[in-house]
Amino acid sequence: MCRPTQTHQLSSLSRQRMKQQFPLKNVQQEKRIFRSRVFFAIGIVSFFMCLLIARYAYLQIFHHQEFIEASDKNRIRLQPIAPARGYIYDRNGTLLADNYPVFTATLSKADIEDIDGTVARLTPILNLTQEDIDRFKNRIETSKKTERVTLKLNLTETDIARFSEVKFQFPGVDIETQMTRYYPHGELFAHVIGYVGRINDKELKAIDKDSYAGTNLIGKIGVEKSYEDLLHGVPGYESVEADAHGNILRHLGRKESTRGNDLYLSLDYGLQTVAAEQLKDRRGAIVAIDPRTGEILALVSSPSFNPNLFVTGIGHDDYSALRDNLDQPLYNRAVQGSYPPGSTIKPMEAMGGIHYKTVDWNTAISDPGYFHLPGDSHKFRDWKKTGHGSVNMHKSIVISCDTYFYILSYQMGIDKMNTWMRQFGFGEKTGVDLPSESTGLYPSPEWKMRTRKSKWLKGETISVSIGQGAFTATPLQLAMATAITANHGAHVIPHVLRESKGAKKHQVLNAPTGKINFSGTDEDWVKMRDAMVDVIQSGTGRGIRTPMYQIAGKTGTAQVKSIAQGKRYNEALLTSRQLDHGLFVGFAPAENPEIAISVIWENGKHGGSAAQLAKPVFDYWMLTRKKNPIAPLNHQVSGGLMTAGIKPGELPNNDIGLSTAPNAAQKPKPNAQNPASAPSHNSQSNTTHQPNTTARPATPPETQAEISE
Repeated sequence: MCRPTQTHQLSSLSRQRMKQQFPLKNVQQEKRIFRSRVFFAIGIVSFFMCLLIARYAYLQIFHHQEFIEASDKNRIRLQPIAPARGYIYDRNGTLLADNYPVFTATLSKADIEDIDGTVARLTPILNLTQEDIDRFKNRIETSKKTERVTLKLNLTETDIARFSEVKFQFPGVDIETQMTRYYPHGELFAHVIGYVGRINDKELKAIDKDSYAGTNLIGKIGVEKSYEDLLHGVPGYESVEADAHGNILRHLGRKESTRGNDLYLSLDYGLQTVAAEQLKDRRGAIVAIDPRTGEILALVSSPSFNPNLFVTGIGHDDYSALRDNLDQPLYNRAVQGSYPPGSTIKPMEAMGGIHYKTVDWNTAISDPGYFHLPGDSHKFRDWKKTGHGSVNMHKSIVISCDTYFYILSYQMGIDKMNTWMRQFGFGEKTGVDLPSESTGLYPSPEWKMRTRKSKWLKGETISVSIGQGAFTATPLQLAMATAITANHGAHVIPHVLRESKGAKKHQVLNAPTGKINFSGTDEDWVKMRDAMVDVIQSGTGRGIRTPMYQIAGKTGTAQVKSIAQGKRYNEALLTSRQLDHGLFVGFAPAENPEIAISVIWENGKHGGSAAQLAKPVFDYWMLTRKKNPIAPLNHQVSGGLMTAGIKPGELPNNDIGLSTAPNAAQKPKPNAQNPASAPSHNSQSNTTHQPNTTARPATPPETQAEISE
């Protein structure tokens, strides 16, 4: 009974002893732990405070200037200054491409947070089209933060007035004055000068964005595209101080832009006008070259178009009308058009026969009116059904005897013909300083096997000998080949740039680049010249002979619709677009050539008609140019006189009177009329030189031989 009591007493004693040895609260220890924790915290805070002070001192002392500049950039920005585009003149100083100011709505990423919303609110105010909006969005995505991007070009006075009332609602949106392009002579030089247009997505990826900062326009075709680097210039920059809303407070400094070079072309306004008159209401091309230098004196493709329509963006209806026109006004026939050259190549081909010693000037044939290959009954007919009788080389050129060249080509072979004719520029680019040049085609066995997977036929050589079959050439190639013939084999490269004036240097080559490989003598060239003179005096081109000076030339006819064996050419059964093309090449004066011309008149029936078109061009250059030159009355339209509400397409296009006085040019008065009453952009030039609308050959038509494949 007493045993449990004893055990309980022992347990109580044990607990008392433990309480005495391990008390529940140790004040001294707690104080010590607390002090340790406080000192540790103070140490951590002090360390980071010292680190912060050191960092602050480092930034403020050692990087003080850097942060000053960064601060300035928040309120100071660099705005690009677009360079003025260089002017384009003809050889006499007549202005062909002008600049004039327009009002433009611009904005930048840095000034506006909600760009899409801002554009949506501006749409009814500025009459923005979907095309304007899409073009703006593409450009602003790739623009720099501070660069101002054009929202709409060429604002009207109504647009400006509406925006002025609500400008306070659109901080960062500004109305600026920018320069745009204007072509005072409209259609007259459209194909050679070309035009500028808005920079598209493809061009935006290719160009140097810094070089085109602040610029919306770029050359699209013609001289504007070929010499874009010279015409564009170098942009400048202006340093401005702006507030938080993007409003400019003050101008701090600027680096002026460098304007583009002024280009002086070899074109002659008067000659271009006369050439265009000859092709009025016709389809065709005329190219005139100085054979001594290769300078292009005139280059006309008809019909033409108004380049001013493209500057600020052509409308869909206008573009569709040009694109779908059967006459293809956008097509540069002089540089891109490939036509069978017909008999115009016979002088060059005859010189090849002399080079290879296949024939000489005394080689004669008996022409029965046809030629057939040995062992083949097919007849390649001469244009004269009864034949020409005995024909030597001189006579073959004068009367354009096809049979003579059938035989010559059969003896030479296509390989020799190809090698020789390529020296005159056929089948290759001429190297002209205009874009999109066509190579034409001088066929060969290799070409046919590569493209058509078939062998060359001997009959095809016969077709090529008279400029038919697969043989095609551009009017520019024919003009160059004629210039080489006039130069006694000296090769020239056609070009339109005569001189460049400005900051950028550019060397122009105005001289022959060498001679073709010819085994004959200079006397052979003289004899060919005399034969071409007789073409005009008594041959197929005698309708344009004149006692004032001597013309050396060659007519040509190219079939459009083939004629079956045994059938005759019947003009009455053909439509107007199935008639033969008329061609002519020539140079004058024959003894010392100053001008070489090629003419193509689509469906002009025969070469005699094309020669009629060339005659006024020769006359102007040889007789009228120095004594009584054609000059525009309003040859320069000053952009400063233009009102902001008139678009380039609404400005007077070609309503330019011509005067025979060399100093007849005068400044125009400001055009303040309603755009609806502005002259039509398809109006023609009014000149004192009347076009020859009744060009008729004085000789019987030169019909072409039948062609066999």
